[in-house]
Amino acid sequence: MLRLRATAVTMLLLAGASLTACSGSNGAADALNAFLAGWRAGNLDGVGVVSAAGQTMAPAEVVTAIQTLSGELKDTPPELSAPEPAEEDTLATGDVKVSWTLPGGHLWEYQTPVRLTRGDDGWRVIWQPAVVHPQLKDGEELRVQRLTGTRAAIMDGTGAPIFTDRKIIVVGLHPKLATDLDETVATFGAELKQFGVDVSGLKAEVEAAEPDSEVIVATLRDTDYEKIRANVENLPGLVTRQETRMLAPTRVFARALLGTVGDVTKEDMDANPGQFEIGDQVGHGGLQERYDKQLRGTPGEAVLITQTTPSGEPTFTEVWRAEPGAGTPVKTTLDPKIQTAADDAVGKETKRTALVAIRISDGAIVAAANGPNGGAENLAFTAQVPPGSTYKMVAALGLLDANAVGLDSPVACPKTYTVEGREFKNAYDLELGTVPFRTDFARSCNTAFAALSSKLGAPGLASASAQLGIGGTWDVGAEAYTGKPSTGTPAAELAAASFGQGTTVVSPLAMAAATAAVARGSFIGPKLVVDPAPAGSPAPAAPLKETSVAALKAMMREVVTNGTGTDLKSVKGDPVYGKTGTAEYDSADPEKTHGWFVGWRGDIAVAAFVEGGGSGVGAAVPVVKSFYSAL
Repeated sequence: MLRLRATAVTMLLLAGASLTACSGSNGAADALNAFLAGWRAGNLDGVGVVSAAGQTMAPAEVVTAIQTLSGELKDTPPELSAPEPAEEDTLATGDVKVSWTLPGGHLWEYQTPVRLTRGDDGWRVIWQPAVVHPQLKDGEELRVQRLTGTRAAIMDGTGAPIFTDRKIIVVGLHPKLATDLDETVATFGAELKQFGVDVSGLKAEVEAAEPDSEVIVATLRDTDYEKIRANVENLPGLVTRQETRMLAPTRVFARALLGTVGDVTKEDMDANPGQFEIGDQVGHGGLQERYDKQLRGTPGEAVLITQTTPSGEPTFTEVWRAEPGAGTPVKTTLDPKIQTAADDAVGKETKRTALVAIRISDGAIVAAANGPNGGAENLAFTAQVPPGSTYKMVAALGLLDANAVGLDSPVACPKTYTVEGREFKNAYDLELGTVPFRTDFARSCNTAFAALSSKLGAPGLASASAQLGIGGTWDVGAEAYTGKPSTGTPAAELAAASFGQGTTVVSPLAMAAATAAVARGSFIGPKLVVDPAPAGSPAPAAPLKETSVAALKAMMREVVTNGTGTDLKSVKGDPVYGKTGTAEYDSADPEKTHGWFVGWRGDIAVAAFVEGGGSGVGAAVPVVKSFYSAL
């Protein structure tokens, strides 16, 4: 893709010339050297120059001619050098080497002959446009074009590109034609809400625009525009045109994780001086922004001789180019089918929702969905929130490792339990009496875990968290939070932390990785970007204690068969294992809670989080049910 480079407006300080030539004093070489030095310095005072007709030319006249012909390169004069001119009677010719450093950093080099003539007052340069470049003529000038290489794709786990060129519809609004602006804005705005587009400032923008201008209202996929076309195509002032853009399969496909590709913004250009030009396509957010330099490749440049025709139209002749370098793909582990199921599952929610799916067998992240409308941020990876009762999975592992409790050990589940003066209670005033530990887990009894926390101990909580990768150092190739477990002290904090309150904070990704570790029997660092592979992924951890894992799996299955996750019993196919969670996040209002579910089915582990969703049963379980049912 070619675009003309804007002419520089700031004069650069002119460095001294790099010149070489040899001859006797006052010879042709001296005259040529003086001319080349004057060319670079923009000052030919004292240098003899004549026209092709033999007429003496004023120094300023020649400087102006050189700068005019140099065009967009006039403010960055070239390095110039020449061997000793070849003399024949009263004429001499020097083959001057010209080396321009172009705005994009490429070096353009060529030779151009410079003729000299000897008169009574010594040698003088014969001026002609070919002195600047052999193909230049009067009325022409040099211009530089930036050549943009092909942007590489982000690849999915099968090696297929996720982003490809797809049709879009650009919708504009012409102020002069908008005879009923209120109606146009109201109707179009109502139709755009389903795509997450806000037009609240559109009316004011149109009213402030020039009557004959065009205000871009929205850019929609052609499939999305077809959904609203019948309702908007006849609105006064609206016009459309079709273009192509590099887009993911759907508008919401892993949007917060992957980011988007679009026109360079002023903010992009201000943050990266000299790196971009208007019209460049750059990544915004997610992997598209993180790996933008690799995906874009390296720009090339071309030098053109341009001339304006009598009709006012410019003509261009290319005289040199440096080809752009194509971008290099970024390879991920995403599975399109699983990602689409995840996007659909969170897309039904009105609250901020995230779902991460990990392939248990190898730790590959196969889906990362955020909602609604693809999510404004990648909460799936970066949220730092309490895990609620999903952390009972971690605490239970620690208790089982310590042989502090067994599947059928009787453990009381009172309505409340007090530690160091702090009272803990169960959701919905649950009270089970003394029941097997597996029942406490399946029914999510907080007070049972608070009572067992003294047997777990701070070291036990820390060990179980570490075994499942929570708070560890691992890198998936994208911004991600691995979690921060509670210190487990004092005793009241340990009691709260045993069921995911206290100071423990996690991300859905961290909990999905921990859940995959339970299902697998060992923790391995989850992976998303596999090329270029991040350097921070840990080696596989030691296997979890087999008896502990077996018991924990039995309890997580019981959550679904006879506990808080029974709505997942109807999911067809492999059995679902899991743990629900309801996490308080506002100490001033314990009724404000997030909804969680972690679990697995077959080879796919999942963590679902609904911000402010209330209970895990009511908010997160339906998301997971929709996800697994789609698979």
